[in-house]
Amino acid sequence: MIDRKYIGHTMAPFKVAVEAGRLRFFAKATGQTDPVYSQDEAARAAGHPGLPVPPTFLFCLEMESPDPAAIRNLLGLDYKRLLHGEQGFTYHRMAHAGDVLSFEQRIEDIYDKKGGALEFVVRKTRVSNQRGEHVADLRGVTVMRQPEKESA
Repeated sequence: MIDRKYIGHTMAPFKVAVEAGRLRFFAKATGQTDPVYSQDEAARAAGHPGLPVPPTFLFCLEMESPDPAAIRNLLGLDYKRLLHGEQGFTYHRMAHAGDVLSFEQRIEDIYDKKGGALEFVVRKTRVSNQRGEHVADLRGVTVMRQPEKESA
């Protein structure tokens, strides 16, 4: 069982610079055809100071943590039994190329279902920009499958 004492535990915050080239690559890779996401002129004409960060790209930036496996290691999770259960985003303001975003991860909840056969870890990440403005909240749920018990 995952130790519930880690509910509320916060990880060390980290910062990631939003690079225009990565935003263009992401737009291309995801089939985004709106030039606002790939052309500086189109972004500015639409009222943005630079290329806007598209939905879900914050998840990519969150993976730039100095130790992307920190929560898994802290909780002793076996990556061979992990599933990505859920991902959610709540946006408060836009982020753009040139911003430096701070990520603060917190273990929001740990619970189980099916008599402990499935354990869930809920992670909430607060994202702020270089001005301290709240950009978004990310919510991720990781599911750990427990080994099946052998029958007698």
